Amino acid sequence: MSKSAIIIGGGAAGMETASQLARLGIEVDLIEKQSRLGGHLNSWDRLFPNRRDSKEVFEYLEQDMNDGISLHLNAEIETILKAGDRFTLSLRDGKELHSDALVIATGYEVFDARKKEEYGYGIYDNVITSVELEEFFRNNKQKNLFEGIKSKRVGIVHCVGSRDEKAGNLYCSKLCCVTGVKQAIEIKELMPDAEIFCFYMDLRMFDRHFEEMYYEAQEKWGIQFIRGRLSEASENPDHTLLLKLEDTLTGLPLKMKVDLLILLVGFIPSPETRRLAAMLGLKEGDDRFLCPADEHTITNSTTIPGVFLAGTVKGPASIASTITDARSTALQVATYLK
Repeated sequence: MSKSAIIIGGGAAGMETASQLARLGIEVDLIEKQSRLGGHLNSWDRLFPNRRDSKEVFEYLEQDMNDGISLHLNAEIETILKAGDRFTLSLRDGKELHSDALVIATGYEVFDARKKEEYGYGIYDNVITSVELEEFFRNNKQKNLFEGIKSKRVGIVHCVGSRDEKAGNLYCSKLCCVTGVKQAIEIKELMPDAEIFCFYMDLRMFDRHFEEMYYEAQEKWGIQFIRGRLSEASENPDHTLLLKLEDTLTGLPLKMKVDLLILLVGFIPSPETRRLAAMLGLKEGDDRFLCPADEHTITNSTTIPGVFLAGTVKGPASIASTITDARSTALQVATYLK
């Protein structure tokens, strides 16, 4: 009998896991709650470190979605049952799917910046998130970015919702720093006369070419990095923003007026991931992301035979790392099914 797997989540991790398993002759059902595949790839414009168009990566993943994959879009999971070595998933539209293995690839969500009320998101017009800025870039709305703004002074706040005990997230989201550097450069490309200030706790440029991008931002584009934590943003009568912060290198308080404030929002576990984890009895870590069977040696399996993890259900990761992780998941699933 042929073996089968169900993959929950149609983002980069789910797509790559599905295509790799299909190549190995394993029948795949790919479940996605949205109306299209791609997940967060559909939200990002250009990807660090080389600022490649995200659509190219999506097209690369999509080209391998073949006849061995049954796609279920706009699909919501009602129940998951495991009997022996077989899984049965009931969808809310009444369908039932059966498989020998199950892969959780439901990804992440971004922190709700409204929870940091002191930054004014959702209150002041000129406070936006890094995700909204990407939407400006992706949808060719760059010309509207500074509409009505005179001096083009921009503040970028790192670690919004990450490394923050008040927000309930002590972990680093890993990719906010490089996203802020990338977006600062892109703003300067569009608006060479803009003044840009990045307010950071620590710069964690952990991957290849990230540090070089940071140096480029300073040396070529004149972007200024201030080590300090923003304590409050308030709106002036002219809709500019007054920022209050402390420069933690000098120990001095600072006040600064900016025209636009960008909040680099971090990763949080997807509520759907947590719902499925509760349904299956999967273990969560202190950060609420899912735990693999072993953090060092079996990073894509779980303690439940036949259940596997792929991508950012285990924590923040770049697109490149997510695709690599998905291939590892596919190999572990194939080994298990044999």
